[in-house]
Parts: sequence; C-alpha cells; structure tokens
Amino acid sequence: MTQHRYPHQCSLCHIELEKVSVVRGGQELLHDVSMHIHCGQLTALIGQNGAGKTTLIRALLGEVRSSGRIRHVDGHGLAIPHLRTGYVPQHLLFDREMPVSVEDFLAAAFSHRPVWTGVSRKTRARVLEALRAVDAAELLHRPLGRCSGGELQRVLLALAINPAPDLLVLDEPVSGVDQNGMQLFLDTVLRLRQTHHMAILLVSHDLHLVREYADHVVLLDKTVLCQGQPGMVFDSPEFERVFGTGEGAER
Repeated sequence: MTQHRYPHQCSLCHIELEKVSVVRGGQELLHDVSMHIHCGQLTALIGQNGAGKTTLIRALLGEVRSSGRIRHVDGHGLAIPHLRTGYVPQHLLFDREMPVSVEDFLAAAFSHRPVWTGVSRKTRARVLEALRAVDAAELLHRPLGRCSGGELQRVLLALAINPAPDLLVLDEPVSGVDQNGMQLFLDTVLRLRQTHHMAILLVSHDLHLVREYADHVVLLDKTVLCQGQPGMVFDSPEFERVFGTGEGAER
C-alpha cells in the first residue's frame, strides 16, 4: 500500500488529521487516517461505498468519537484553536408544503428565534448578504419547497458559510442536481475558496467532477490508500484496484 503524505512541516495553513481512527461496536470504521486539507484549496475525498467517507466527515464535525488528532494549523505549524466547520449535506429533508420562505429559513438559523415573531431589519440584511455571496439573492422570498435542487444547495451553502468557516465540508452536494445548477454551485464554491481562503473538503462519487475541480485527491478505504494531485491518484495502482480500469474517470 502506498500512501503519499505531505512533509511533516507544512508551510501552508491547513486542517491536519494525524492517525485518526474510529471504532464503534467493536468494528474499526477508520484506521490511522493521516491527511492535510489545505486552506485555499479544494480537497476531494473519494472511495467506494463503505470506505469510511461519512464516518470521516462525522469525525471532522465532532459527531463521532475518534482517536488520533484533528487540528487547524497555521503556516508556522502552530495550532489555531476553535476550528470552525461549515457543512452542506447531500439533501435537506423537510416538508416541501411548509409555508416557509428562504428568508424565513435563514433568518431562523441566523437569529435563533421563531420566524413567526418576525424578521428584524438587521437579520434581513444579513440574510440578503448571505444569499448575495452565493449568487442567490433572487431566492429571498421564494418558498423553500419551490427551490430546485441546485437552488436549495446554494441556500444551504449560504447557511454553511455564515459565519465564514475554516473548513467547508461538502457531502455529495450536487448529486441529482441538473447540469446548470451543478455549474452554478461549483463556480460559487471556487469563488469562495479564493475570496475567503477556506479549506474545502468535497466528498463525491463523480470522478469526472473530481478530476476537473479538485486541487488534491484522497483515496480512502478505511485508511488513506493514496493522495496527491488528481492525475497522480487516478493513475495509481491503488485507484485501479478500488475502481477498476472501466471506471468513469478517463485517463
């Protein structure tokens, strides 16, 4: 097994995972996962179903107990306390007949108060600013249940980046989204990567998308099998062993 690692002393701000393991019910779900998620870069996490991608996300979000170390490190190797993490799930499960607008949805999250009490001018301005940041200001008064898949994901992105996170986790964010919606979402993510210099972790089964958009790729099968630039990982024997030669990622 070949695992390509970053040098021990990294000169870039990054999220550092060192020998992260997760054991639940006597079963080891992750084993000694070591990787860096660099600020200002999009890192893609790939692997077959059951490889531990969801478990790794939950460890990063603090939802499952893990051993090893997860920390935010500056360019001098010093730990930065209080890692802020934003998360965009694959789907938002809710009643589409609910009489809730996009403004109501975000205002409730930003102000932590029931929407029936009204939306203050300050909160409304914050909601509009958040939507503008993801090119979705026109959705302000749209009923949440009438948003398309791509529009809903941009609303969730607006929520995830407020306040601006150190790490943005995207869990299959464009699965089932049409081509136009996918392009709008990914273009917005790339712009945020540059303007906010945030570290982004994208989990995706779409290997074409990974090859086109990722700066760094991590191939996972309960541990890191291989990591590096997309071309290097896609041409590796580990990739061929996991996905086979007939997989959708063209050589």
